[in-house]
Amino acid sequence: MTGVTDVFYGADYNPDQWPEEVWAEDVSLMQEAGVNIVSLGIFAWSRIQPAEGVWDFAWLDTVIDTLHAGGIRVNLATATASPPPWVSANYPETLPADQSGASYWPGSRQHFAPSSPVYRRLAGELVRRLAERYVHHPAVVMWHVGNEFGCHLPMDFSDAARDAYRVWLREKYTSIAALNEAWGTSFWSQRYGSFDEIFPPRLAPYSHNPSSMLDWRRFTSDMLLECYLAERRILQEAGATQPITTNFMGPFKPADYRRWAPHMDVIADDCYPDPANPHRVRDAAFQRDLVRSLKPDVPWLLWEQATDAVNWRPANPGKSPGMLMAETAQSVGRGADGIMFFQWRQSRAGSEKFHSAMLPHAGTETRTWDAVTDLGARLAALPTLPTPAPGSDARVGLVFDWENWWAVEERDHPVLLDYLAICLDWYGALHARGIQVDIIAPEEASRERVDLVLAPALYLLRDEGAAALARFVENGGTLLGGPFTDIVDAHDQFLPGGFLTRLGEVFGIRFEDFGALPARGAGGMGVGALTTPAPGATTDAARVGVRYGDVDFDGGLVAEHIHAHGADVLARFTDGLAEGGPALTRHRHGAGEAWYVATLPDAAGIDAIVAAIVAGAGIRPVVENLPAGVEAARRGDLVTVINHTDAAVSIDIDGTDAETGASVDQLVLAPQQAAFVRVAANRAAEEQAAAPAEGRAVPVA
Repeated sequence: MTGVTDVFYGADYNPDQWPEEVWAEDVSLMQEAGVNIVSLGIFAWSRIQPAEGVWDFAWLDTVIDTLHAGGIRVNLATATASPPPWVSANYPETLPADQSGASYWPGSRQHFAPSSPVYRRLAGELVRRLAERYVHHPAVVMWHVGNEFGCHLPMDFSDAARDAYRVWLREKYTSIAALNEAWGTSFWSQRYGSFDEIFPPRLAPYSHNPSSMLDWRRFTSDMLLECYLAERRILQEAGATQPITTNFMGPFKPADYRRWAPHMDVIADDCYPDPANPHRVRDAAFQRDLVRSLKPDVPWLLWEQATDAVNWRPANPGKSPGMLMAETAQSVGRGADGIMFFQWRQSRAGSEKFHSAMLPHAGTETRTWDAVTDLGARLAALPTLPTPAPGSDARVGLVFDWENWWAVEERDHPVLLDYLAICLDWYGALHARGIQVDIIAPEEASRERVDLVLAPALYLLRDEGAAALARFVENGGTLLGGPFTDIVDAHDQFLPGGFLTRLGEVFGIRFEDFGALPARGAGGMGVGALTTPAPGATTDAARVGVRYGDVDFDGGLVAEHIHAHGADVLARFTDGLAEGGPALTRHRHGAGEAWYVATLPDAAGIDAIVAAIVAGAGIRPVVENLPAGVEAARRGDLVTVINHTDAAVSIDIDGTDAETGASVDQLVLAPQQAAFVRVAANRAAEEQAAAPAEGRAVPVA
């Protein structure tokens, strides 16, 4: 997408749901709204192939030609996301199954087993026909493979999955002896005599082997990826030179997007912030930083967002005035070169008829239409957007790892952890300070572009990741870890010698015990309830006090028993079984330093710790002295400032208004207003590099 002189702006377009008489009107209204691209045919398989061996491309020819004549580009979908009824009727073996082995039936969408050879054959034939017909059409500028892989069916336990799982395990382990060793099958008499004895983790009396569950999740992600790759190969073999990708869904647990990213020509994402979520801005910023970081030197595309209300939550409020622009600016500021919606014309029938669209049922005399046309005009006024700049945009990395996510949330642990919520809590303290963050894998920690890395709850740590984190500190970086870090290897097994066996020397501590705190509410707690209880959530959980300098805060989930072996003790527990023991340590290692926190701090504790480590590492915000609720993000020389509050704010910033070319030294932003400012290309990076390492005088307990 680099070098595109206009921002892609448009929506999913489903003309197969409407009579041909409205297609010309659609194109005319798209032009009025500033639409320059549509995603076409995502759920059109039944219209393209109404029966096996029967094909109807005439309508699609007309739609594509009409769009092209109107100057609207096409992101053409492979239409494989929802098989038509004849597929299920003729080939019931393509249907997925739940944990009990019962079939999921048609009548919704994504009713296919990703590992089914028959589904893949039928989908491949559809993709081949589409590619042969449209690969050289001048309107087609991109290919949209499938749609939101795994969204409604994250796991399939069918016989097709069983057979594919056995093949996948043979390729991974070669011998059944190696699998038995990796899974620790001597426990509970689970030792396998052959791969043919292995089944998916279907309904069982009690817990499944956690090592097998980890591989099952890897397999599930890989099967979805294989579907994408199979369609991608067909497009390429047909001569496709356009970018090929599919739409991600931010921090989506079932699919390891970091493994998928190398196979995407450009990252595309769907993001639907909940207007009622008090952490909406933080959570959306995290998602946008995550997808940006998957391919950090390539701008990404927002393929779906809502113009107003969605339809799938228990309550679906609409966006307040200005919120659509503010959310869109957040994407542009964090690296997006395309802004699109689900969908163009609001559906008359079906499950999503209450979902908002660019063109609502009430027509063009609506606040929604006014908002989308204003947004289109504003995006069109932007100059060529700079490519995000690895090495200068962000100097902080937050480790977020899918395999760790899968493993740390398995059953039978000292406590129940919500890994995403933990990461969001730490990310939020950085976001509130206006500090830009890359979301990275542990193996990426030693790259030169970041000076500070946070790695909370990194329970599963691969050897390569441990080595990268150690090198990062040795070479002068600052690392924050804990709690529940460096506990198991890539097979979810303890290593010889106890815990923190690979990073203990880096942190300068010895780990003795987890010190799980009792959760008195029924069923235990996730960490999200510790800092920001959800409505109706049980909050009756044990906490432990911590004294850090002149700050007192509470810790939750665990109060780990650790011992300083060279580390300075910065804070101690003030009560509980770990009373008097280290709660926060700092250790000089090589040219850098490593901090370890032995509990999950509350909001005040996280804020105090983040304040100290960013000051010590010399990390500065994108824009200094931002008022609370105002967000700033940087991509190259473009700084985006957004006022997410309900009051006008004033911000000092020197540069040029990217939309008007006027000089700027101060912004006055109304509620939900955003501004795009060009600043000196390397000024922020130079200021950070020259910043004194303030805050190193951290109190020692």
